[in-house]
Amino acid sequence: MNRKIVHAILLITLAVAISSCSKKSNTTSETATVVIEDPKGDGFKNPFITDIYTADPSAHVWADGRLYIYPSHDIDPPRGCDLMDKYHVYSTDDMVHWRDEGQVLQASDVDWGRPEGGFMWAPDCAYKNGTYYLYFPHPSGTEWNTTWKIGVATSKSPAKDFKSQGYIHGLESLIDPCVFVDDNGQAYLYYGGGNICKGGKLKDNMIELDGEMKTMQGLTDFHEASWVHKRNGIYYLSYADNFNEAGKFNRMRYATSNNPLGPWTYKGVYLDPTDSFTDHGSIVEFKGQWYAFYHNSSLSHNDWLRSICVNKLYYNADGTIRKVIQTDINGLKK
Repeated sequence: MNRKIVHAILLITLAVAISSCSKKSNTTSETATVVIEDPKGDGFKNPFITDIYTADPSAHVWADGRLYIYPSHDIDPPRGCDLMDKYHVYSTDDMVHWRDEGQVLQASDVDWGRPEGGFMWAPDCAYKNGTYYLYFPHPSGTEWNTTWKIGVATSKSPAKDFKSQGYIHGLESLIDPCVFVDDNGQAYLYYGGGNICKGGKLKDNMIELDGEMKTMQGLTDFHEASWVHKRNGIYYLSYADNFNEAGKFNRMRYATSNNPLGPWTYKGVYLDPTDSFTDHGSIVEFKGQWYAFYHNSSLSHNDWLRSICVNKLYYNADGTIRKVIQTDINGLKK
């Protein structure tokens, strides 16, 4: 073959190879962006609500673009957790400045409730068809531990004018309601306690069961505080465990599933114990960043005077959750 022709072929082959490598390199650069959290923490000052004692934060982002927190309220001075009987709501549009939306419900507003009041424990909120639904556990009798009901209050606003509408019939005497509304509008109720976690469908009216409640299968060391969120088509059920070692308690664990009612595959611990005897959390995405909400007792140093906290939450490429880095009142890693 003519030497000039061979040389030309070699030059063309080299150019194609360089072009191919260049395109591959550019593609890799564009898709390999990985967000890695600061090992010193995200700078959030925790607790972030300090005017009253709050626990069990349920976080939601509504259509107005704000993030709302529905916590329980520890009453000072405490007497165990039996005096918790009022719900305040807090909101933010930047995760820095928080607005107290005021008190939205208390035990005396619940006509079917325990005559002595108290025992308004961890709530949740959901939205469907123009109405906000506040779900809360509350006993209906003096013997509180055997008379728990999951109450429902409704409003056209996310943070005011809630009116009690009774309770969900057909449930066991358990606590910690969580209501997850899927992309297709189907709502699911989860609740439990004492190592029992159950889930099932709600009817469109959001206050009646649609079928039986089923025990959630596949969870490891479930204690209480169920919470369900969805990411990239995968359902995540997070919860508090029974951890009790060296003066440390409740860790937050999670499991995943391709179905909102499981079965679930246990994945691990995403939040280590705080300085409180309990923990209860929620996970939510806000303006492109995921967050983990929880509580501790760092302001009061009392297990029953708790305060809500938040830190950024990150996922690995395979969808597993990285351990949350907790920060203190100065925004430093604990």
